[in-house]
Amino acid sequence: MAEVSDPPSAAERVLRALHQDPLSAAHPTRNDAVIAAGVALLCGAVAYADTALRPDALGWALLGCSALLLVWRRRRPLGVVVAAVACVAAYQLLGNAHAAPVPVAMVALYTVAATGTVRRTVAVGVCVVGFAVSAMSANGVHHVLDVLRTSGWLVAALVLGVAVRNYRTYLAEESTRAEQANDRKIAEERLRIARDLHDLLAHSITLIGVRTSVAAHVLAVDPDRLDRAAIAEALESIADTCREARTELRTTLTVLRADERGPLPDLAGLPDLVRTAAAELILDTDGVHVPPTVGAAAYRIVQESLTNAVRHAGPGATVRVRVTAADGALRLTVGDDGRGPGAGSTTPGFGIVGMGERARSVGGTVRTGPRRGGGFEVAASLPLPPRAPEASA
Repeated sequence: MAEVSDPPSAAERVLRALHQDPLSAAHPTRNDAVIAAGVALLCGAVAYADTALRPDALGWALLGCSALLLVWRRRRPLGVVVAAVACVAAYQLLGNAHAAPVPVAMVALYTVAATGTVRRTVAVGVCVVGFAVSAMSANGVHHVLDVLRTSGWLVAALVLGVAVRNYRTYLAEESTRAEQANDRKIAEERLRIARDLHDLLAHSITLIGVRTSVAAHVLAVDPDRLDRAAIAEALESIADTCREARTELRTTLTVLRADERGPLPDLAGLPDLVRTAAAELILDTDGVHVPPTVGAAAYRIVQESLTNAVRHAGPGATVRVRVTAADGALRLTVGDDGRGPGAGSTTPGFGIVGMGERARSVGGTVRTGPRRGGGFEVAASLPLPPRAPEASA
């Protein structure tokens, strides 16, 4: 049964309103109507409390009209400011309570500052504050503290609007950067998955294709004298390769479904890998600590190199794999004496590109090209991090 989440608290609602762009908020007219009603009540309370300058019927009408204009403050912020200033000017000229329209002016100026540019905010603020001070002076309000207090509230509304707008801009930029970082992670993960599947399937499918060709050749050379042992050996080798590919593919998919890296291939799997490709292996890493990431990169590079050798070297070619540790690096060499890949093509395939990416992921390099005397060679150097010395007793 699904859990019912608790309704957001008042503080959470305030923070959500601050974080959200006012021009894209849900139900803007309804929310502004509620705000206008609240501001109208506040202005009415302030005007009614001033017994000396309590508004008459026309004053109440102008005050209510100025508050009603806030319903359209998001759609027409400048228009609302101009109309509100006109209503407030007429209200002040009638000698009504001068402090009552201040909440309307504050909300209208805050909206202009929160939705517009700094230049427009400064221009509107100077005009409105100057007009308010002039109107109050013309109305007979000569107390300096009253004028400063009213103009201070208006300036505070402008400053608050600019601060909120800058805060929302900062949040939008942070959200954009987070989305871009997430997109980069997704792209890197997709690239990693593509490399893993390529290394796995390309190697297995290549071996299956070569051994199927051997079986077909045996069947076609002399149908009357079938070498049943050779055919059975080729078919059994194909079946073994299919089982290994299925097992490794299942392991890879399980790791992806669980969103974990899982156990990485390492140098211990090189003998079996080389044996399936009928290659020769020289492994000299005794006593050298090879990190799992370096071991996995070395395994995948050798795997792709053997795939290319089986595919392109041709029948009868000898493939040699040499893995040594020297000068703080793990050095791999996979060479053959066949005709080499890329006959008639100068564009490297995804396999060579993937080998370079795997080497760079651990800070290493890969060099590929023809060998002296014929054939093709892949040479990689993967740096080994220095191992901390063990503490003496």
